[in-house]
Amino acid sequence: MDGIIIINKPKNCTSHDIVRKAKKILNEKVGHTGTLDPNATGVLPLLVGKGTQISKYIINHDKTYEAVLQLGEKTDTADIEGEVIETKPVTVDCLRKEYVTAVLKKMEGKQEQIPPMYSAIKINGKKLYEYARKGEMVKIEPRKIEIYSLELININEVDKQIEFRVSCSKGTYIRTLCENIAEKLGTVGHMKELKRTQVGEFKIDDAITIEELEQKQTCITIEDYFRQNENINLSEKKLQLFLNGVKLTWPLSDGVYKIYSNENFIGIGTVKNNLLKRDIII
Repeated sequence: MDGIIIINKPKNCTSHDIVRKAKKILNEKVGHTGTLDPNATGVLPLLVGKGTQISKYIINHDKTYEAVLQLGEKTDTADIEGEVIETKPVTVDCLRKEYVTAVLKKMEGKQEQIPPMYSAIKINGKKLYEYARKGEMVKIEPRKIEIYSLELININEVDKQIEFRVSCSKGTYIRTLCENIAEKLGTVGHMKELKRTQVGEFKIDDAITIEELEQKQTCITIEDYFRQNENINLSEKKLQLFLNGVKLTWPLSDGVYKIYSNENFIGIGTVKNNLLKRDIII
């Protein structure tokens, strides 16, 4: 099996837990693109077999999340797993629909975001959460991100919670976004719940559970994933050169192409400066 399987990750397990279970079920090489925290749920694309080679084409996908922001309490991890380090009153305005909607709207667009201290970003060879667990401070450089849309789903006045949907670029930390929203509302907060509903073209409606994978071992093939890319048909002679790693002169625009020979799908090739070279071979 070579391709992509879309898993709906449950709570209280890591992305690596899902990969390990999938390997056992499929008896194949399995990887994932984009870690979800143990407390988060939703879309987790698994790359199976030779599908692991297309991670570079998936890793930069935009994402959509649904999150619940708990107002009034700030934690050291920016989510529900951490210890409360600050509390602040939640005013009536913080929960007023018109005000919340206006604040969310102002936060859309290109911006810089400082990743949370409890994250897997590496600085000087160590992950940030390793510094955090030892109480060590380290300078974190802001990252450029983009919030494409940020919309209100619901306000829970009793529990002082705001549920919202966000579509954003790769590298956006929703925990940090939750803290920023709370700050703009005039209080503090942390991420209580998170569900990833879309990664690129992969939607949660098309996802299956890891338990369902045991009964339904189907995947999105590499050929299907690149279905919108143009085809290149190679003769037997040029196919052998191509498979041997020889760059072929090919007068096409730079890009990624599906490679065929005698109507059989061979894999993926890339054209750059009118030279075609192999990338993924099935």
